[in-house]
Amino acid sequence: MFSKEESRILRQDFWTSFGKSFPTKWVLYDTKIKGVALKFHFDTNSALIALDLEDHLENRINCWEKLVTLKNILQKDYLTDAIYEEEYYLENGKEISRIYLSLEQKVSIHNKNTWRDVMEFFNTKMTLFEAFFEEYRDIIKD
Repeated sequence: MFSKEESRILRQDFWTSFGKSFPTKWVLYDTKIKGVALKFHFDTNSALIALDLEDHLENRINCWEKLVTLKNILQKDYLTDAIYEEEYYLENGKEISRIYLSLEQKVSIHNKNTWRDVMEFFNTKMTLFEAFFEEYRDIIKD
């Protein structure tokens, strides 16, 4: 087991290494759409990329419906394994809507031997997710 401080240092080291290995200006929270964010997630059990809808319910539903109409395009042309979950619960209990793709293999941010696979997954898949988002941003936003 790792202490909180050791875990914090490993997390910081991973994100620093990722930024140096793949120096890209990601869209992430700067989507220009209220309540919509693209995210990386890496913990002791899994790694995933996601498009999260966290706005109040009415806006979330409106945006979700647009993303559902784009589902075939996303899964055919960009991320074939993308998972749509209209009701997704975060660890803190907050309900959001999420489209995501997980890295299938067992990984841990505490295991440096898995970092390269995660970094390559993040870079490859988020590049595709952002390409989809940029192409269809105006549809999602309206």
